[in-house]
Parts: sequence; structure tokens; C-alpha cells
Amino acid sequence: MRIIAGDLRGRQLKAVEGIHTRPTSDKVKGAIFNVLGEKVLNSRVLDLFAGTGNLAIEALSRGSSEAVLVEKNFAAYQTIKKNLEVLGVCQKSKLLLMDAFKFIHKNPDKVFDLIFLDPPYRQELIPKIIEALKGYSYLTPDGVIIAETAKDEDLAAGDMYPFEIRKTGEYGDTKVWYLQRMDV
Repeated sequence: MRIIAGDLRGRQLKAVEGIHTRPTSDKVKGAIFNVLGEKVLNSRVLDLFAGTGNLAIEALSRGSSEAVLVEKNFAAYQTIKKNLEVLGVCQKSKLLLMDAFKFIHKNPDKVFDLIFLDPPYRQELIPKIIEALKGYSYLTPDGVIIAETAKDEDLAAGDMYPFEIRKTGEYGDTKVWYLQRMDV
């Protein structure tokens, strides 16, 4: 697992030992950032279910101004901490050992341009997180929520209002969903 573009291009990331995390593959990560394009520049990033920090660190490498990474698993938290330190991006990031839902309810005044959601597959966590986000103004008016699911999971069946699915992409067993506010 490596950073694929930007200032940190080619640098390696440590993975969490064991099988409890599933880092986003370089192929999927490349596709996500190709879709996001210039939106990454100077963006404020929230990475819920951060795992290894892969997505937030890639965003920082590509020009994001700051990132908040939220992870409740202690081993994953420790891995993210090491990745942030080794890559020298601690000053642009804030790492929290916390449940994603607790973060949302405890930080209602935070606003982000990009929100990454990459929880464990097939646990219906993304619809629940979207529901929790609805009660707050976490996303800037032109911001994007990027959600990863298993290919056979369907977010379109749920009530996403005030967000709408603007784009999807399938890569092997992964499906990526891009959501924005309906009024944009």
C-alpha cells in the first residue's frame, strides 16, 4: 500500500496486522481521486473508519489543507499514528481514537469539503452514518461524501435526502458512491 500521487508519491503506508481492516486498493484509490480532481486542493477532509489513514493521507499528499481521521480500533489507531508520523503530516492532521457516530454527535460545528466513509462491508453502517450526518452541517455546500461498499450493497434503496448519489463506480468487489447535497 502506497501513496500514489502528490508530495508523498511512492511512500509506503503500514497496514494494520490481522484481517480486521480492508485498506482501499491503489486501483480504487486512484479512481476516487481521479473523480475528485481539483476538489482535493485546499480541502478539509474527514476520514471516518480511517483504518490505515490511506485515504486521508492520499488527500493530504494531493494538496488537502487538513484531515481529521477517526478510528475506534486501537491497533488501527496506532498504525495510523505511525503512518502520520513517518510521512510527516501530523501538523496537518488530527487523529482521534473514537467511534464514528460519537464523533458526529460530539462535533456538530465541524465542516468538511470531503468526507470518506469506508466502514467494514455488509454491516449497513453507511446508511446509518448518512442518517447521523443529516442532522448537522458537516458537508460544505459543494462538498462530497465518498462511500465505499461491497459491490452488491445498494445505497440507492435508502433515504439519502438531503444528499443524492451523483456518481458510482465499480472496481472488482468494491463499489464507490459519490454523494452531494441536492441543492448544489
